[in-house]
Amino acid sequence: MSSLVAITPDGRLYARHFRTSVTSPTVISALRYFRRQIGTPLLVVWDRLNAHQSQLTTAFIAAHAQDLAVAYLPAYAPELNPEEQCNAFVKRAMENALPGSVDDLHRLVRLEFARLQRRPKMIVGFFRHAGLSVTGHS
Repeated sequence: MSSLVAITPDGRLYARHFRTSVTSPTVISALRYFRRQIGTPLLVVWDRLNAHQSQLTTAFIAAHAQDLAVAYLPAYAPELNPEEQCNAFVKRAMENALPGSVDDLHRLVRLEFARLQRRPKMIVGFFRHAGLSVTGHS
């Protein structure tokens, strides 16, 4: 089970959950979804996961350059990535969960991300925790 998450400096969270590992097609599917939900232009800030840097993903970004700009974090810097705080929050909430199936796990992950979506101040705090001062337009 993999989750791809988009967060905004004003505390909005969008998540896509996949029952596979993160691949270029899942990244592209998530980018399309985030683009529809959030609007454009989007600044995509991500780590250097292979699926983020693949030829397929790079070609998709290039084909949508008017909608998407990409900035990469240093090779290993989870403390600079506010999205990592989202994942840590969800993992902590689920640390005692005993899902009986992949379907149960999927449901629990979606539930915990939905709970986090209702806490925009906490999401804004994830940006502060990463040392980011971000302002945007509403």
